[in-house]
Amino acid sequence: MARCGIEGVACVAQQKKRKKWSWRKKLTVWLSVLVILALAVLTGASLYMYNYGFVPGKKSFLSNKNDPVLARNQRWLAATKKVTWHETAADSDLKLVADYVPAARKTNKTMVVAHGYMNDKEDMANYIRMFHTMGYNVLAPDDRGHGASQGNYAGYGWPDRLDYVKWIKQVIAKNGPQSQINLFGVSMGGATVMFVSGEKLPHQVKAVIEDCGYSSIHDELAHELKALFGLPSFPLINTVNIVAQIKAGYNFDHGDAPTALRKNTRPMMFIHGAKDTFVPTKMVYTNYRAAKQPKELWIVPGAAHAQSWEKNPQRYQQKVTAFLNEYGR
Repeated sequence: MARCGIEGVACVAQQKKRKKWSWRKKLTVWLSVLVILALAVLTGASLYMYNYGFVPGKKSFLSNKNDPVLARNQRWLAATKKVTWHETAADSDLKLVADYVPAARKTNKTMVVAHGYMNDKEDMANYIRMFHTMGYNVLAPDDRGHGASQGNYAGYGWPDRLDYVKWIKQVIAKNGPQSQINLFGVSMGGATVMFVSGEKLPHQVKAVIEDCGYSSIHDELAHELKALFGLPSFPLINTVNIVAQIKAGYNFDHGDAPTALRKNTRPMMFIHGAKDTFVPTKMVYTNYRAAKQPKELWIVPGAAHAQSWEKNPQRYQQKVTAFLNEYGR
């Protein structure tokens, strides 16, 4: 203070001003550091969640229990006459593979089946055998990043919907214009066929059956983020979507089943387990309300996720058969 001399008042004021600016600069630096750290953490978390949910591989949160019935039907599928079909993914050069299981007796009826998340066509053996028993040809593709098909990401049914349109056209090209085609999917496959239903489809597609599909990719990921990690959807879901757009090339916010169902012109059957906590049962009501065409809803008492067939295979086949007899031809 003594250095200020006879101009002491002005000098003190200047020193206070310097201290004030020094404090503001320190605060700005600290805030900048905090913002950078927050962005780094969010980026790291987003990359982790993308790898966790989108990159193909064994997932710890999925059930790996041995299913003797599925194993028996997989052995049946392996021993059954079938043909390997090939397709190129829509808007991509990825090579896709499917099993085509012809009916025991020649028919124009073909069921296209869509598998679930981190499953493959062999995991659809229960349903393939059911539809084969019902007299259908069955086409069972492996989605992008699943089974024998190429790809390093899960599309959650959204980019895959356009691949299924190509599979449908291949059925018509090989089996003829008199084809009668129906779509069926379970879990992610259920969402897939709902997404497909919103596309412009050949008239040979007659009806769609979905089992425990989610109402939107965003809502399903938000549900799992909460269930598995106890985290809110914002902002992580949004930043994971940015990563998905960069790495997988699609915006999963576009994957919304009600939006597709409002454009759908085919009869729809909705199946969901009453005790489904993986894809909450409430989602099926959202989907059902959105559908404007002839529709049927079956909530299976006591069934957990993707367990409706297992709960009562005979009743399941009866319900599906009745629906297809009315709308699937």
